[in-house]
Amino acid sequence: MTAPTINGTKFPQPVDALLPAARTLDLPNGQQLPSRNRLMREFRIGAAKADDILARLKAEHASRDRAETLRTALILRGSLLTSEADAADPAAPRLDYPEPIGPDPAPAPAPVVPEFAPVLDPTPGDPVKITPAEPGGQVMPVSHPDTPTPTAPDRAPAAPVRSAVAWPVVLLALPAFVAIWSGWVGLGGLTGFGVVHPLPGIADGFSLNTAITLPIGVETYGAYALYVWLSGRVPPRALRFAKWSAIASLLVGALGQVAYHLLVAPATGAPWWITTAVSVLPVAVLGMGAALAHLVRAHD
Repeated sequence: MTAPTINGTKFPQPVDALLPAARTLDLPNGQQLPSRNRLMREFRIGAAKADDILARLKAEHASRDRAETLRTALILRGSLLTSEADAADPAAPRLDYPEPIGPDPAPAPAPVVPEFAPVLDPTPGDPVKITPAEPGGQVMPVSHPDTPTPTAPDRAPAAPVRSAVAWPVVLLALPAFVAIWSGWVGLGGLTGFGVVHPLPGIADGFSLNTAITLPIGVETYGAYALYVWLSGRVPPRALRFAKWSAIASLLVGALGQVAYHLLVAPATGAPWWITTAVSVLPVAVLGMGAALAHLVRAHD
């Protein structure tokens, strides 16, 4: 049996030379690759060469299938994009070829040109110096030229606040101090205070009534302690002491006046409660007058 003539020769040929002839073999309907036996029979080759040729044909067939699948997918995707574009814009022309895969490139943004662009001088010059406005200038309102400018009404300058004077308070408290002085001196005389000669042998004619030490020691200290308390310019401990000592001194002064007038009241026949109320009045007036005078001077 003679070998078939392949590629113009009857000698055995390598697989690369037999592969083109294997691609052109007539195959029955439905069969995509020739069988190994047919390759051995057609080309008079052994099983090894037939298996090699068959493996290469299978690889080529698989590669063609993948390429065909990819091409079909691209065609379907292009048809889908074309349909969507037609639905979004019916006036857009239909393309006869598939569009590339991927989103459309975004259009380049148009340059933004300001509505009022300043005209620049092409020739460079000295930089413009901006002079700041002088502070404290009067701001003029902007209005229509035909509108009359309202004028501010003339206002009289505010009168200065005049503070109250303190001397009337002192003048009113002076009679109360005189009454308190006489009451303390009279009480001192009833309780053993009297006239003494403090400088015997030096000034025998100089005498002093020791009863005056009572109003000076009680009422004068009360007025000063009241001044310290209301001033508030001392440490907290001194402030508390001045407060309570001023209250105590005024109470002692009131009790002293009540005691003196109750001792001398039986001679006049006045009831004790009237005598007590009248005796306390000079001390109350003196305390309120001193406090008011201090508050008025503190305002100044």
